[in-house]
Amino acid sequence: IRERIKRYQIDCDYRPGGLFVAMNDKQLATLEEQKENWERYGNKQLELLDANAIRREVASDRYTGALLDHSGGHIHPLNLAIGEADAIRLNGGRVYELSAVTQIQHTTPAVVRTAKGQVTAKYVIVAGNAYLGDKVEPELAKRSMPCGTQVITTERLSEDLARSLIPKNYCVEDCNYLLDYYRLTADNRLLYGGGVVYGARDPDDVERLVVPKLLKTFPQLKGVKIDYRWTGNFLLTLSRMPQFGRLDTNIYYMQGYSGHGVTCTHLAGRLIAELLRGDAERFDAFANLPHYPFPGGRTLRVPFTAMGAAYYSLRDRLGV
Repeated sequence: IRERIKRYQIDCDYRPGGLFVAMNDKQLATLEEQKENWERYGNKQLELLDANAIRREVASDRYTGALLDHSGGHIHPLNLAIGEADAIRLNGGRVYELSAVTQIQHTTPAVVRTAKGQVTAKYVIVAGNAYLGDKVEPELAKRSMPCGTQVITTERLSEDLARSLIPKNYCVEDCNYLLDYYRLTADNRLLYGGGVVYGARDPDDVERLVVPKLLKTFPQLKGVKIDYRWTGNFLLTLSRMPQFGRLDTNIYYMQGYSGHGVTCTHLAGRLIAELLRGDAERFDAFANLPHYPFPGGRTLRVPFTAMGAAYYSLRDRLGV
């Protein structure tokens, strides 16, 4: 992502550094193990922080420690997407919006139909993720579940207040099963997200769900106005691993990033490009992973998953 931002001069407010914060000693021990595992696979830009050190990085007393990943960071994802769409056009590609696919014909060549036309293609890549629906390729819907997450942003904060919250402008996520995540924006707002709605139903009141989480982390922001609120969907898999594979000899799919779509989609794009050039090794490393269906099928997968999430959330609260 950093290389692409630099190559195409994409203005998307990239800032380095990401924190995984622990809510209790058990989570901190898990972060210690995570650090060892990541270092084993080549990430040497990790730093474990104790309770005192994390308070210097985040003005909250909720955390017992953290793992700081200097190789991580945060961006404005919409501006990144717009910049990459411009890069596609610059390289001769075409981008069609508001062109919902109604059918993919499994032939050679393949045919992709929309309400107003069709495209004949040597290859088709199905990458609709949480917005694909269950009619175009029903087989994919069995292996995943759309979920909703909620986000708010505050009014603009003063420079002093914004920097007092997260002095080095890192992005932050906690280690709970249903995690909170937040960062500062380029114009000094606090963007705060949290909570999951299984089945991707939009809640009636986003602020009612998220503001208490924000104030529990930063009680010093009591009374700050909320200027924006929204929801968005991600696609959950049972294993939390992305799902890559083939639907036909010339039709491929990539989906199920389970909340890590900004980074994992860029990896997926590179692997599918390698595949189309004749090198399937790295794509197949993911494609060969088992893609488990959710228990309960389409009818009961949402309540079953919600029950499991409630159990793990209780364990988080109890610190067990």
